[in-house]
Parts: sequence; C-alpha cells; structure tokens
Amino acid sequence: MKLLLASDGSPFSDPAAHAALYRPWPPGSMIRVLTVVETPLPLGPEAAIATHFAETEAVLRREAEATVQSVRDTVGRSGLPVETHIREGVAGREIVEEAKAWGANLILMGSHGRTGLERVLMGSVAQYVVAHAPCSVEVVRP
Repeated sequence: MKLLLASDGSPFSDPAAHAALYRPWPPGSMIRVLTVVETPLPLGPEAAIATHFAETEAVLRREAEATVQSVRDTVGRSGLPVETHIREGVAGREIVEEAKAWGANLILMGSHGRTGLERVLMGSVAQYVVAHAPCSVEVVRP
C-alpha cells in the first residue's frame, strides 16, 4: 500500500502522522511524506520586492525541509520505508497531483477545522483533496 501523508508542519497535521505510525499496515506498505511550499507572488518589478520574495521563498523552503524531516522521523518508527517529497504550488492541487503521479492508495492528512467566514476566505485544503483525489482520503482531526 502506498500511503501519502500530507503535512503542513502545524499541530493539525500531527494526528495524521500518529495515525500513520500506529496502524497495522499491510506488508510491503510504504509512506511518502509530502509538504507543499506555497510561495507568494511578487507584486511589482522593483528589486527590493523581488529580493524580499526570494528571501521569503528560501525561508519557506527551509521550513518545508524541516517539516518533512520531522514527520519522517516520527513515522519512521513504524518500521515502514519512508520517503519525503516537497512540491511548490497550491496545496490542495499539489497533494492531488502527487497522489496521481505516485499512484497513492490512500492520502492521510489533518484538518484545521475552519468553518464559516474563515473557511470561505481561507479555503479548505482537505475539502479540495477529498473532492478531487484519485484514491481514498482520510482526514484525521485532533
């Protein structure tokens, strides 16, 4: 079984990592830890703005690398093979695309649990993934 574990590094992702760690997966199962870097787009051609966004992108990339390594260390205790992957783009779309490209059997992810206006303004990555994924999706909430 190919398990795609999507994590944004927040405490809301921890229950999904723990679910991956403590379940009895079938022999031959493997886990791919995925995080998505959502980089902001520069708003103008000015050099200062471009420099700021390049620095921001570098920070976001380092944070993403730390996230996948931390989650890898956690789920690695399961004894299953674990690999990490970082994609850039819109989180929901990139999770779905990674599941398609890798041939995932299950996407395991957390949810921030946003409701009302906050959900309308921020969107729901989990909702997008559930609606568009090529495989089963389990959303684990705290």
